[in-house]
Amino acid sequence: MVDLLALPVFGQEEDAADVASVLLVEALHEADEALDLAYDASFGFAAEAMARDAEGHDVAWWDTHGPDEQRFFNTVCLFYGADPDGRDGFAQDMDLPEDRAETCEEEFQLAWDSWGPVFDDLEDASGDPITLVADGDSLSHRVAADLTDRLNAVFRWPEPLTLIVEPCDEANAYFYPDGREIVLCTEFEPYLRQLWRLSE
Repeated sequence: MVDLLALPVFGQEEDAADVASVLLVEALHEADEALDLAYDASFGFAAEAMARDAEGHDVAWWDTHGPDEQRFFNTVCLFYGADPDGRDGFAQDMDLPEDRAETCEEEFQLAWDSWGPVFDDLEDASGDPITLVADGDSLSHRVAADLTDRLNAVFRWPEPLTLIVEPCDEANAYFYPDGREIVLCTEFEPYLRQLWRLSE
């Protein structure tokens, strides 16, 4: 979205993308599904931090992403802020400090006020749907197909955009601006399963 719509980003682009992803979960999923994804996303960041510590890696302060611990609390806060009354148990499960919890509803609203007009423009656009390129029936392929269907049911893009599921020799996902391609590596899903087991 940032690249295709030439959006101004105040701060780190990766932080803006994290915020947008939380808002998209809220917009595209039913409440119970969104809460399940909130747990999964939050535990994912916590597990990344645990894996880094277990392997003896220092925090990469130079990285374009914020530290996993901070991404964890930011994610928890935004999900909680979307529905403070209904997600009090979630905030408690995630050990969200009361001082931070007090600002989360406002943080969510500020994020929605920022990203909402962008989502509205994509809903009203007369552009292209996302094209999925995925040969196979792995969980990665099914997740990509579900994501593509959900996004295409709501949004249109100003330029053709392709989501490709393929091996990359690493657990990651990429956006290539020149080709307008998102690549989801098939190695990412097994890696996330390992993190899930680590967080149990």
